[in-house]
Amino acid sequence: MTFTLDQFRLDGKVAVVTGAGGRGNSIGRAYALGLAGAGASVVVADLNREGAEAVAAEINAAGGSAAAVQVDVSDEASTLAMGRAATDAFGGVDILVNNAALMVDISYDSCETVSLEAWNRAFSVNLNGALLCARAVIPAMRERGGGRIVNQTSGGAFPASGLYGISKLALVGLTTTLAKQLGKDGITCNAIAPGNVTSDAGKLLVPDDSPFIRFLEMACATRARGGPDELVGTLLLLCSAAGQWITGQTVHVDGGWVMRP
Repeated sequence: MTFTLDQFRLDGKVAVVTGAGGRGNSIGRAYALGLAGAGASVVVADLNREGAEAVAAEINAAGGSAAAVQVDVSDEASTLAMGRAATDAFGGVDILVNNAALMVDISYDSCETVSLEAWNRAFSVNLNGALLCARAVIPAMRERGGGRIVNQTSGGAFPASGLYGISKLALVGLTTTLAKQLGKDGITCNAIAPGNVTSDAGKLLVPDDSPFIRFLEMACATRARGGPDELVGTLLLLCSAAGQWITGQTVHVDGGWVMRP
């Protein structure tokens, strides 16, 4: 088949993006807008209903097609309701972007001192949430002949040095497992591992004057920081026909911070 740029288009596809209700400069919002711009109908899913509705309204005002859904990704009943809402609104699901995560609001204590409650809470969202959302939409993907799952991991998982990184590294394991188990159904599963992103949450966790920024400036091959929009191209590749032969992979979008052979 001859390659054309049309293979990046998502016309007729339905995408669910969790954690997409962030206002301002957020990765989830950038993902939702990017998918809509490529032609997909987008379900903007977030624990914050008001934020989800604002992003959905932004897409609709620009001529796209979007619906807002409130979801708690750590709750199975809530994720199943999200899957049903997507099918009711647009007839099915083709794409799932597991972007919802705890990052700022997470314990950064050592493994020796972190409470089991904080540990379990992180995994309930960052790992279990991705599993539950996938399970909620996989049947709909099978009905439509296949689909795309993209999990949001992190450069901070390579290597993991705390609870956040551990939970994100576990998500890589879920990614490869789903890729293997779902491949014959025409469903691919990949992960994006951003570096330090200048989202509102990213700048709250790592402010401009943080010593970590100076470390990244030394460690990265190009730039130490990137904007949320700079992740969208990779997302569109993994979600579109252009990337249909890619599965089980973690794509690092980080200016050359983590380099894996």
